[in-house]
Amino acid sequence: MTPQARQAPRLVRTTLLIGSFTFLSRILGFARDILFARFFGAGPAMDAFLVAFKIPNFFRRLFAEGAFSQAFVPVLGDLHHKDGHEAARDLVAHASGSLGLVLLLVTALGVLTAPWIIDVFAPGFLAHPATHALAASMLRWTFPYLFFIALVALSAGALNVYGHYAAPAATPILLNLALIGAALGLRGLFRIPITALAFGVLAAGVLQLAFQLPFLARRGLLVRPRVNFRHPAVRRILALMLPSLFGASVMQVNLLIDTAVATFLAPGSVSWLYYADRLMEFPLGVFAVALGSVVLPRLTRAHSRRETDDFSRTLDNALRLILLVALPAAVGLAVLAGPLLVTLFTRGAFSAFDARMAAWALVAYAAGLLGFTSIKVLAPGYYARQDTRTPVRIGIAAVGANLLLMALLVPLWLAAGWPAPHAALAWATSLAALLNAALLARGLRRRRHWSPAPGWGPLLLRTALASAAMAAVLLVLAPSFAAWLRAGLWQRVGNLLGLVVTGIVVYLLALFTAGLRPHHVRDLLERGKTAAEGPAP
Repeated sequence: MTPQARQAPRLVRTTLLIGSFTFLSRILGFARDILFARFFGAGPAMDAFLVAFKIPNFFRRLFAEGAFSQAFVPVLGDLHHKDGHEAARDLVAHASGSLGLVLLLVTALGVLTAPWIIDVFAPGFLAHPATHALAASMLRWTFPYLFFIALVALSAGALNVYGHYAAPAATPILLNLALIGAALGLRGLFRIPITALAFGVLAAGVLQLAFQLPFLARRGLLVRPRVNFRHPAVRRILALMLPSLFGASVMQVNLLIDTAVATFLAPGSVSWLYYADRLMEFPLGVFAVALGSVVLPRLTRAHSRRETDDFSRTLDNALRLILLVALPAAVGLAVLAGPLLVTLFTRGAFSAFDARMAAWALVAYAAGLLGFTSIKVLAPGYYARQDTRTPVRIGIAAVGANLLLMALLVPLWLAAGWPAPHAALAWATSLAALLNAALLARGLRRRRHWSPAPGWGPLLLRTALASAAMAAVLLVLAPSFAAWLRAGLWQRVGNLLGLVVTGIVVYLLALFTAGLRPHHVRDLLERGKTAAEGPAP
């Protein structure tokens, strides 16, 4: 078997490894959100915490996991491949020192100007002084999280370049554990109980960075930080990073716009969007983020070695995997939106009304899942080639489309008198994500960086038919929303698990009936399936 043929199974195995840790993190994340819903519900206090948490998370994904990582990993990978370990160590030292200094300044500024930051990111809170004051107070606790988690992203990028994926994938577990501990053990220690969650965010940042250090040391990457913005590789990272600060995190920009507009709507709108987004993030985080983490270093190596066929094949394999997983996941989330939210969150302070409102948003977010997941693979197709400008232009178009769609959909929704106007924000974000993914794919094809292998049409048809069959069965079997509310907790859990397992079985059987076989999937991943090998799935 050729190296190219062996590449795809390794891609799958590594993705499964990362996905397994991410799956555990998401399970703990669900436990965290269940506690949030039970103790704090979906009212103004929860809205305030979510805004205070989203702001450092936005900057984390913009500066750290977004623009910085997408620039740092290709440069470090190229340097390690061409100049060896010592050159890579030197870059890690200078990148961590330079980034650390910038982070300290940004963090200090964020803490000092917290009330004004809330004005920008949650302007609707100006009409609710108590909510505004609470959000500003918690932001002073949560903003320093940016300093620690950005350095975690740097460490994770370095470890991924060296082929170590497990520790970075396991690190987010600590955030969920810290927040669970804060919700259970610390809320009684604060005058306003929800403030304990803000403290938990800061503690999580410290724990996550400390967890990475031994793994860096084992690979000789735990070095003394040095500040030198004139270091050639640091300058190269900055040159790649600056134009992509916006484009690398378009989805986050759109979701943050959702939050800002939602602060003008009914109290609880921010929370309803959050709980829906958390369920949508499950397949996105478990699969797409894991796949994207594996794909970027592989694409970088293929580009450095000028292996154009391998570059295209890696993208093609990853996109086929996304289609097979994301499309049925989106259908399942949309069909089971109500049962999921009732089963997971409806208890304590989280009411049946909250579940119904969040379900409207989840259906809308599910419609864009294929776009959200595809971006995680398509964007690295540009970053691996150190092209950050093209995703920026596409990102600007996507955010512009999101704003335009919001301006159209929200007034139409309100004029029609439909419930849950916050769902219009989710629809706008999903449509913008689909546009973003389509434009990224078109650009890669035009540049001939991605040439779709044979079999895409039949694969798409079979996946769509199998997803439709799954949806039909779930719609017939799922009880009504009112019936879910009447059921006890364990009955809900049992029914939901039964529906999920049934949906998966029906989907797989429908794929098999439509002609997709295990060896077809293997061939798709390994060789792209040539015409000489028989009918492509």
